[in-house]
Amino acid sequence: MSLDTQLEVSSATNTNRGWPGLIEAYRAYLPVTATTPVVTLHEGNTPLIPVPTISAEIGRGVKVYIKYDGLNPTGSFKDRGMTMAITKAREAGAKAVICASTGNTSAAAAAYALRAGMRSYVLIPDGYVALGKLGQALLYGAEVIAIKGNFDDALDIVRQMAVDYPVTLVNSVNPFRLEGQKTAAFELVDALGDAPDWLCIPVGNGGNITAYWMGFNQYKQHGKCQQLPKMMGFQAAGSAPLVSGIRVRNPETLATAIRIGNPVNWEKAIAAKDESGGEFNAVTDAEIIAAYRWLGSREGIFCEPASAASVAGLLKVKDRVPNNATVVCVLTGNGLKDPDTAIANSINPFKQGINADIDAVAAAMGF
Repeated sequence: MSLDTQLEVSSATNTNRGWPGLIEAYRAYLPVTATTPVVTLHEGNTPLIPVPTISAEIGRGVKVYIKYDGLNPTGSFKDRGMTMAITKAREAGAKAVICASTGNTSAAAAAYALRAGMRSYVLIPDGYVALGKLGQALLYGAEVIAIKGNFDDALDIVRQMAVDYPVTLVNSVNPFRLEGQKTAAFELVDALGDAPDWLCIPVGNGGNITAYWMGFNQYKQHGKCQQLPKMMGFQAAGSAPLVSGIRVRNPETLATAIRIGNPVNWEKAIAAKDESGGEFNAVTDAEIIAAYRWLGSREGIFCEPASAASVAGLLKVKDRVPNNATVVCVLTGNGLKDPDTAIANSINPFKQGINADIDAVAAAMGF
């Protein structure tokens, strides 16, 4: 962490007795004023974790790290954008917010709206939201409406609702979402001392790759980093419009968080890829699950399936990683969001019905 950033964070943390949340930590880089009513759950400051088994798999002096944003308050990177979106909605006097969601956005929107004293409305594709995420939104008090359609249908509806009714849209088409999400790039530079050579990231609606690129560029303009990373975006093969260049009318993938066929930030994501000299590539569901298992069983990191697309993608293109490069893979969500997938794809068997005596337990353990 640079001296300037240390001073900024130190000043805020002295008042808040700990990490103050990303708006206070990076206030100088965000569109807020001294009178902006900050809505926070103290999001951000998520760990950057080395993953030695993946580094060893690539070899050639490459160092791989995981930016684990699944340790945000509601369990995903969406908290970064939502603290800004809800803060600015509150500043504008909004009474209610609305979003379309495959799960994580709904949880974050509901939690931060509750914190701000607002109502929240969520449209989800019926049957395509992991129960952990749905449970969060409901518990936080969101009014959840499941439609007979996909995420893109839901987004079309809420965008029009925000025009016709007194509700503020908090999907990533809201520019304040990206302002909050760009702080993850700041944290990476603060931790590494410079931007990584590669940033590998799952891509659904295209907002996060856009936000990271914004953050890296802003930090470079302020002299906080010397280089910019190559932005490597990975989509699920059954939902890869940015790879094919064609809208996917009926996207299909078990990685429901990136099951999006018409990204709202399409042009911005393409610009981030092009300007950085990066790439978009597709990974299959089988490759995603293999990476998901690898992270859990070999590194002790439990992410939701869509998050593992970044690692699956890196492993797929590992031969193209430059020697001695520093690579960061972004994990966008926590594994507890989707426990059913974890149980269905666990490495070790779940042994049930064992008699309650030491001999039976010892036998089950292989002794």
